[in-house]
Amino acid sequence: MKRPSGIRTFLVGCAVALAAGVVPCAPAHAYYNGYQQQQPDESDLDNHGHYVNRDGNVVHAPAHSRSGAVPEGASAQCRDGTYSFSRHHSGTCSRHGGVARWE
Repeated sequence: MKRPSGIRTFLVGCAVALAAGVVPCAPAHAYYNGYQQQQPDESDLDNHGHYVNRDGNVVHAPAHSRSGAVPEGASAQCRDGTYSFSRHHSGTCSRHGGVARWE
């Protein structure tokens, strides 16, 4: 599955937010290596930010789970209790105390 052109349009529209490091607006789906990635249930998260990773993919920013359950698509839990959706080990939870455990 190829990444839809809408992602590129989205990135241009959020260029100012990208410069700040966090994208407050996000596409309905994120892509990893061209394949659609499972997205977390936004209603269960306390943060709705996104960022663009080194591969150019939109990834959900670390967030706390309101229910206490591990969110869909989480790759790690950070030491501050947030869940990371990072697709690379390098830098995961770097601003959240480091990785407490990998999911």
